[in-house]
Amino acid sequence: MTYCINPDCPHPQNPDGSEFCQTCNAKLIEKLRGRYRILQLLGQGGFGKTFLAVDEDRLGTRCVIKQFSPQLKGTKAIDKAVQLFEQEAVRLHELGEHPHIPALLAYFEQDQRLYLVQQFIEGSTLAQELAHSGAFNEQKIREVLVRLLPILKFVHDRHVIHRDITPANIIRRKLDGRLVLIDFGIAKVLTETNSVQPGTRIGTEGYAPIEQLRNGKAYPASDLYSLGATCLYLMTQVRPEELNDPLSGRWLWREHLELRGGGISQRIGEILDRMLRDLVSERYQTADEVMRDLRMALSTPAVSTSVKHSSNGNGKGAPLSMSFPLTEPPLESRPSKPRISAPPPPPSLPVSASRSPQKSSQARKCLHTLHGHTAWVISVAISPDRKTLVSGSLDDRILVWDLNTGDRLGTLTGHTKSVNALAFSLEGRLISCSDDDSIKMWRLPNGDLIRSLSGHLRDVNSVVFSPDGQFIISGSEDRTVCVWKSTTGELLQKFITPGMVRSVAISPNGQIVASGGLDNQIKLWNLVTGQQIRTLSGHQNSILSIAISPQGDRLISASKDKTIRIWQPNTGELLQTLTGHFDIVNAIAISPDGKTLISGSNDKTVKLWNLTTGELICSLNEHTHAVNAIAISSEGKLFASGSSDNTIKVWQLSV
Repeated sequence: MTYCINPDCPHPQNPDGSEFCQTCNAKLIEKLRGRYRILQLLGQGGFGKTFLAVDEDRLGTRCVIKQFSPQLKGTKAIDKAVQLFEQEAVRLHELGEHPHIPALLAYFEQDQRLYLVQQFIEGSTLAQELAHSGAFNEQKIREVLVRLLPILKFVHDRHVIHRDITPANIIRRKLDGRLVLIDFGIAKVLTETNSVQPGTRIGTEGYAPIEQLRNGKAYPASDLYSLGATCLYLMTQVRPEELNDPLSGRWLWREHLELRGGGISQRIGEILDRMLRDLVSERYQTADEVMRDLRMALSTPAVSTSVKHSSNGNGKGAPLSMSFPLTEPPLESRPSKPRISAPPPPPSLPVSASRSPQKSSQARKCLHTLHGHTAWVISVAISPDRKTLVSGSLDDRILVWDLNTGDRLGTLTGHTKSVNALAFSLEGRLISCSDDDSIKMWRLPNGDLIRSLSGHLRDVNSVVFSPDGQFIISGSEDRTVCVWKSTTGELLQKFITPGMVRSVAISPNGQIVASGGLDNQIKLWNLVTGQQIRTLSGHQNSILSIAISPQGDRLISASKDKTIRIWQPNTGELLQTLTGHFDIVNAIAISPDGKTLISGSNDKTVKLWNLTTGELICSLNEHTHAVNAIAISSEGKLFASGSSDNTIKVWQLSV
């Protein structure tokens, strides 16, 4: 049977060998992109259809294809729909290393329609399981919480909110019985002011909290609310919106559960109650907080329920006391992505690297901890005169600090979205770049905005000055590296890259530009001619940070594959791979003498390395969340780290 992919066709099935659809007369496409053959329709929504297909180039492996064809009117609405679809592709790529999230396999355009291809998860959704086997007892509710919370921690730690957790978006994988979270179609990058147009409804009625349904705002606590609502429906088989009394503002799920002859332990009930509070501030704020209370609850056996609900929901008896590991499971490699190795689970306590530290971390003193940002700190820079520290955040602000005293000197406002990178010129001009697609130049100490540079079409992730201060180099999610004249803001050159750019760097002689991003490669460009010189390949996941040594003889890259690689930029030779971080490496910086490398990671640590030998010097463990940014002072005595714990720490580097 040949399937018609015309989104308006009411009867798309056609006999094999048909050239045109017998219903709508559209020309039939046997294989999308010459390889994907549609088998059947899985679902349909306002933005398009979802198909089950086979990939003929991969021995008939089944996959899921999402076709984008929004039934919307008006350019603005269609543009928003396109943006959401593109965001899903980006999110799936970024989250694709987790074994309980479908991997993104391809993303392409054909015949003016967009298609997204992802891993097919064979199994049943929890909604289907509920319909087939009946209400979940406490044992199965505990399993849902234990399995989903580590997935949400993984998602939230990567700055993403799912925003549509429902029983229909959780699949029990047939292969191993594990739960898989699907459909990131309305997932959103996490920011403090993350919202869409007022009145826009994001999420599913009953499962989405009030902040999503009223104005589209979403937080990690919003996903926790949705997970709690999912549990209520699975226990009671009553839609969540019918379990809430609008007059009293009370949840009535316990009453409905008792009517069905069910029951639940007090501790699990209290956890669900807190997940479902109306006020965001009264809910759990992170998955870690829920897991902490769940560990305590799991030490108590699950409550016995009526005979009707004493089975595990599939007719097979099971003991009601159940133990699950409340940690994120190891991220085993996927058959669809054999190049991704199996990383270990994140440690709950500081873990030493593969090489023994040469010196105690106590030798590197934390001189100041700076508080002022209301969201994650994702960029820091130190002025050449070693007097000023600046920090950028998801709260859209740049804060200015006295490096030596830790006093806050002022705030630079102007960006409308998160500030992703900061850099100083030798004479002290400051540049910043943002998710608002702009680059801004500032004059300190008065904080005057000198100019804004516009030309990128999407988030600008990285920005640096050339050594002589004449040029600004920027990298963006629009897959370009731009070269600007710093004195006028004129766009001089644009280098096109195959993937979104996350980091740029320039050689000390000002002749070579390096870029890295989501294509897992480093590109080297001639700044004068714009010609690509070479490509450095070896990382197994996105490259998040690049640095070139002051001597120009080493290029360092940090990646989502949890490694740091040291290259010879003139030959492209990979000299060394540093392992020791247990999670994504977000930031690196090299000391002015070229002897010390500092790295920051999602594993909450700052690590210092001997750049000559590759030995780990020490690991600093004072941040409580991911370390996103590193900057070293020009004389090499101090450095700063910015973190998702909303703080900046200033450290003594030289002893």
